[in-house]
Amino acid sequence: MADRNDDAACLKLAAEASQKALIRAGTNAEDIDMILFATSTPDSVYPNMASLLQRKLGAVNAAGYDINAACSGFIYALSAADAFIRAGMAEKILLVGAEIMSRHVDWNDRSTCVLFGDGAGAVVIAPDDKYGIEALSLHNDGNAGDALSCSTSGHIAMNGQEVFRFAVRRVPEVIEEVLGKCGWSKEDADLYVLHQANIRIIQSAARRLDIDIDRFAVNLDEYGNTSAASIPLLLAQLDDEGRLEQGKRIVCSGFGAGLSWGAAALTW
Repeated sequence: MADRNDDAACLKLAAEASQKALIRAGTNAEDIDMILFATSTPDSVYPNMASLLQRKLGAVNAAGYDINAACSGFIYALSAADAFIRAGMAEKILLVGAEIMSRHVDWNDRSTCVLFGDGAGAVVIAPDDKYGIEALSLHNDGNAGDALSCSTSGHIAMNGQEVFRFAVRRVPEVIEEVLGKCGWSKEDADLYVLHQANIRIIQSAARRLDIDIDRFAVNLDEYGNTSAASIPLLLAQLDDEGRLEQGKRIVCSGFGAGLSWGAAALTW
């Protein structure tokens, strides 16, 4: 957990994750031409987090902006990165998910405060003829948005049962949708990397999809729900553990406030 009273806590976590991602990608900050920063807990309204991170890293050639899709933020940012690259508008994108969720939990509400954590993860995305993003699907239902909400200066309010019902229905649907788009069977995917919200949601998704739970990566027990950071944080951990060999097929799915949900099929 970061110091939630530190006005630059989100930036500090994002910068550390970004520096590690740049090293892994074998590139320099000056080579980045776009920064996409997924967060719902920025240090400031403006300058936005992408601009603050650009300055911190010295990524002088990068345009950038923030994306707030809460726990779906990484998937939404990934879709934007894919579109920029396919349109020829960017060649090397730094995608960051970073959150200081501890700023917005009510420490007297044990139904929510024990669920969330602070964290950051980052990836570098560039064109490749053989590996990369195979398919994406995004969805949103604003009519159900009151089930999970937080004002700019307030605490997280969540209808846990409603969010659970939403997730266990929509996550398997969108995973099957993205598998269909890229022509993979459920067995073709080596790993399923879901937003780390609740272990029962992950277990329910595995059952509904009839996929062995061992193919679902989990670090929820270590970091809690880190919102937009959870998927890139888990990908970094899997990479550290040597579980992301080149050519491995991965399905990622994010879901959360909005209510929003999405999925991506990747060849690592």
